Amino acid sequence: MTGRFEHVLGFALDHPWAITPAMLSVVANIIARHVAGQKLTAEEIQAALVDRKNLPQPAGGGAVALIPIHGTIAPRVNLLSDFSGGTTFETLTGQLRGAMANKTIKTIVLDINSPGGSVAGATEFAREVMAARTKKPIIAHIHPTGASAAYWVAAAATEVVASPSALVGSVGIYAAHDDISAALEKLGVKRTYLSAGKGKIAGNEAEPLSDEASARMQSLIDESYGRFVGDVVKGRGKGMTADRVRNDWQAHIYGAADALSLGMIDSIATLDDTIARVMTTAPAEGSRALHDSTTEATDQEPSPATSQELTSDAAWLNAIEGELLELDL
Repeated sequence: MTGRFEHVLGFALDHPWAITPAMLSVVANIIARHVAGQKLTAEEIQAALVDRKNLPQPAGGGAVALIPIHGTIAPRVNLLSDFSGGTTFETLTGQLRGAMANKTIKTIVLDINSPGGSVAGATEFAREVMAARTKKPIIAHIHPTGASAAYWVAAAATEVVASPSALVGSVGIYAAHDDISAALEKLGVKRTYLSAGKGKIAGNEAEPLSDEASARMQSLIDESYGRFVGDVVKGRGKGMTADRVRNDWQAHIYGAADALSLGMIDSIATLDDTIARVMTTAPAEGSRALHDSTTEATDQEPSPATSQELTSDAAWLNAIEGELLELDL
């Protein structure tokens, strides 16, 4: 395996994820196929690759800034973000701070179409959004998917709106462990780890997951889930409780109507409707966002906004498939 592939493998397996199960399965399956030495033809690889050149900028129209959050969200994973059509939490933080620093911008709309992403960086960015909303209204519009880490971010906004056909939720955390010992044996590789410090190599991919390693991994997942639930409760306000999130919502994905009845979103409308409304309507006095005493505005200087790719989930699947396969050519 190349160094680039080892980087992707390490990122995919070392971190808990707040992402839809289907999307993480895509990553895990691609990695497993590579480890087993399976490859697609050059034609199949070419068909899987997508154009990554014309990356759109966040848009601004008068007093409104539109920040797209599309594809998988991850922290500083340039390899993934470059070809996946997703973005990084650092990119989003820079874009948000840039919009906050622009005095002509009165309202920020987060245009969300994402299955989620890595836990690393999610709570930090969600709290950045909560701090920002004390100064400017921030509307999260889910169109058409706002799941896991993407909903983590959305819940921190002043208001959450979903398109009529949107999918919302998946408030949960999980991690993957691939036992690749059989694949290594097939390749004639016998891997040996040398270490110092008890538990340093616990849960490594060259052997089955032990009970002790499994318990420690579960502990990390539970800790991340606690932060996720806590941030959602704090962000949604309005009498939201951890018990409702854990027991009523669970980790399911809901359609817009059900999400509205559960209190996951505030209204149902198209993205065009949301933009038209904020272009003509001032924020309501006394809204929970502008007068939320539980959050504090950030004192950090804004970073320059950077571009990101707007692609569909299908394009994301094709792109990650193609790039991972291309690593072994």
